[in-house]
Amino acid sequence: MDPDSGYPLPLAGEVLRLHDPAFPAVNHLAPVQMLAAELQQEQLEAITHPHASLSGLSAEIRAGRAYADSLARMAGARIAALATSPLPATPQATRNVRYDALMEKFALTAREQLTCGYHVHVSVGSDEEGVAVLDRIRAWLPPLMALSSNSPFWNGTDSGYASFRTQAWNRWSSAGPTEVFGSAQAYQSLVEGLSGTGVVTSPDFDARLSIRHPTVEVRVADVCLDARDAALIAALVRALVETAAREWEAGQSPDMVPAAILRQGAWRASRWGTEGELLHPVTHRPDTARNVFDALHGHVREALDDTGDAAYVTESLQRILVQGTGASRQRQAFERKGRLADVVALATGLTHQEPADYSGLSEPFLEGDGETASPSTDLAALSV
Repeated sequence: MDPDSGYPLPLAGEVLRLHDPAFPAVNHLAPVQMLAAELQQEQLEAITHPHASLSGLSAEIRAGRAYADSLARMAGARIAALATSPLPATPQATRNVRYDALMEKFALTAREQLTCGYHVHVSVGSDEEGVAVLDRIRAWLPPLMALSSNSPFWNGTDSGYASFRTQAWNRWSSAGPTEVFGSAQAYQSLVEGLSGTGVVTSPDFDARLSIRHPTVEVRVADVCLDARDAALIAALVRALVETAAREWEAGQSPDMVPAAILRQGAWRASRWGTEGELLHPVTHRPDTARNVFDALHGHVREALDDTGDAAYVTESLQRILVQGTGASRQRQAFERKGRLADVVALATGLTHQEPADYSGLSEPFLEGDGETASPSTDLAALSV
């Protein structure tokens, strides 16, 4: 982001050039941190290594943000963990064969897709176990979306949503929740069928088997403004995977709730985040956010105890319910003076755990309004 105006800058190529270990200005962290290009040049993908402990993952998330920001500063920008840009932008596409094809096929959907999600991978022992997990975590994913919500603004206006990234993302043809698969064979058959349509080469499901790794990949979260929230989401995803795997091993059948109902739960989470009623993952009826998070916590408590993450999750859930999500923090920043640049300044500060710098801002007012998850299981997180 431009540190003065708050507008997104198409500098991913320059930042990645600085990241190249062959570049003499790069620091000693380059071989450790993993950065990659994304669809738009205003985006940067930060990838962690697998971790068995939440503390290790959290430390690498923080280090990755600091490292990416150090490179961005060399290019005259700052890194902000925003799921959408508060200020309007015309994204500049990254040029390569894959992204050129996406732009050609998906037109405006791809051209406008300046959104950043947070993907969490948890290792599983087999595709069969992975699909069993996918079948059993479906109804528990919207609460994760609500907790991570960090995209209230879109093209310079308040969208009214806590996670407008979810609304923008759901324009992709295979995005969203899935029906129960029942087996790895059924899952692969659907994936092959989707590929056979010629529209998508890999599905954009809310959760899926990773294409490259022996993991379940959960993809519903916004990139988190606060690194502590990112650690919370990772802890909950791992606990959900472990709980689902145990249910499968015990012969417990998955909830057969239709995907159309789950989509309503995702919509509620996207619309209100933690500040309105969510769809309860068991009853599939509206309930308070606190009751939904209590149900989520109770559902995965045994797995959290086993990983040693229970205290952290309990404290983090309470903190978010009191202090708000990234979306609510962004709106609070805007309400100070009605300046979207203030939102970016706050976001940059929270991304790096430093005070927001509002000095020198000049910006118009808003117009319009591996193995089953266990204590030794690896976690990897991707912020894109």
